[in-house]
Amino acid sequence: MTYLYYKTSTASFNQKPSEKQLEQWKHLSEKKNWRITQLSNGFYQTECKHVDLDTWHDMTRRETIEGAEAAINGSVDHFAKKIEAAAGPKVVKTFK
Repeated sequence: MTYLYYKTSTASFNQKPSEKQLEQWKHLSEKKNWRITQLSNGFYQTECKHVDLDTWHDMTRRETIEGAEAAINGSVDHFAKKIEAAAGPKVVKTFK
């Protein structure tokens, strides 16, 4: 997962992400584009679906299915926050 976080975090803070990058973040922020597979050694592997193709890419390995699902939930939250941040600052309080 480290490479994926690096790959999606390299944009400058002052620069808006490209449409392609936003599309990728939106795709990764939807849990339906993730799955868990069990490996022959008993570990569980999280995988995400490629944006354009019908292929799956392995991301992380965990000892338990609960750990794998927690990793996916963390990734979904991470990318949802990146999309929200890309929209720019939002007003949270004003004064009169």
